[in-house]
Amino acid sequence: MTEATLPPLQTEGPRFGIKKPEQRYDLQGEIPAQERVDIAMRNFVRDFGAVAATYMESCVHCGMCAEACHFYVQTGDPKYTQIWKIEPFKQAYKREAGPFALFMRALGLKRRVTIEELQEWQELIYDSCTMCGRCTLICPMGIDIASLVGLARHGMHKAGLVPHELWAAAERGEREGSPLGATPKVLKERIEWIADEDDVDIHLDKEQADVLVTMSSIEIQKYPQAMAAVAKVLNHLGLSWTIRSDGYEATNFGLLSGNADWQRDMSMKMIKAAIACKAKLLLLPECGHAYSAMRWAGANIYGQPLPFKVRHISEFLGEHIADGSLRVKKGLNTTVTFHDPCQIARRGGVIKAPRVVLNALGAEIHEMKDNRGMNWCCGGGGGVISIHRADAIRYKAFQIKMRQVEDTGAEMLITSCSNCRLSFDDSQAHFHWDKTAHSLLEAVADNLDQPPAAPAATASPVPGAPAP
Repeated sequence: MTEATLPPLQTEGPRFGIKKPEQRYDLQGEIPAQERVDIAMRNFVRDFGAVAATYMESCVHCGMCAEACHFYVQTGDPKYTQIWKIEPFKQAYKREAGPFALFMRALGLKRRVTIEELQEWQELIYDSCTMCGRCTLICPMGIDIASLVGLARHGMHKAGLVPHELWAAAERGEREGSPLGATPKVLKERIEWIADEDDVDIHLDKEQADVLVTMSSIEIQKYPQAMAAVAKVLNHLGLSWTIRSDGYEATNFGLLSGNADWQRDMSMKMIKAAIACKAKLLLLPECGHAYSAMRWAGANIYGQPLPFKVRHISEFLGEHIADGSLRVKKGLNTTVTFHDPCQIARRGGVIKAPRVVLNALGAEIHEMKDNRGMNWCCGGGGGVISIHRADAIRYKAFQIKMRQVEDTGAEMLITSCSNCRLSFDDSQAHFHWDKTAHSLLEAVADNLDQPPAAPAATASPVPGAPAP
């Protein structure tokens, strides 16, 4: 595919992503309507293992999940309740795979899902679900609703029912290695520029290194200071590290769109690159869904335990500050509130590490009313910020976050997810808000204490592991 045929990117302004299409194509492929429905149903049923089936049978319709959803809370519209979002998925289960499926079909107790319902459902599970997992956490029956939405997206992808921009980004990632245009050529150019701009050594394509650094295309294209920041920290620690042009892109639109094959392809590039350079640690960027895709799904995709450790950058910073190998100045010296990214904190459990970092930086932390695992989503995760038709409801949902931040009275807002920053930047411009989300990593890089606490000979990529 030539550059001219790739979906155009929106590169100006606070938002970075697939440009708003003049004409939407939310149906992929020339497939008759009923065949789309049949394909979706078959793939829904294929994903019904014992766990998903247990979830389907366990719901007691208490409604607690609705009050945990930012889209429902801000609109009051019952169609945004989680029970309705997964209704066609549940209908497929009851009619085709449940213990009473035969009777459901014979007696007409569960009718067939229509193409119109699936098209309506597309907007519910893509436009108004970030898979943030807040509903999962609050469910008294322990139903992982966010995972069910992820499974439902698999069937929607197979049926060619993915929102225009999300499919375009995923397809672009599969074809050229990056969903947002950060190709190996662009990566090299950006590294050369930012290395010169910040006078920092950024290692690219070393044959062997203890740490493989991966990046988000949002960072490479919109927040390139992240590349300089991670280089400063790793050089400061004296670690052997590299970025590899054959496995650097951590953003996984295959996961977000529901394309399991494309998800695997993106993950395997990083896994193979880490193995090729004999890395002891694969370091993930400030990106929430990149963390989910590799930290929790990577070994399943690889088919065996990964031969290296995986850490999010905030985990890495917290561990090295805690063990004394990374020393920083108390340079923030202001009141700070921290936005916990959903995939990293609630879904990933990385809650203590960023607070260890902020305390070391001298910040006076003002926690939001709902924080840590119960923090409200920024509204842009799960691919939602890439879907232009979702803007109106996304901005509604973001108003919860605005109130949260303002109620803390903190002078500074920090987070550890570039997609969250993108959501904040776009909503800040939309609402003419006076708060800007800053990077935890960049705050550390700006406050490194000299000289390094430990010489390179004793530094370890993962504290507690044997030194290289």
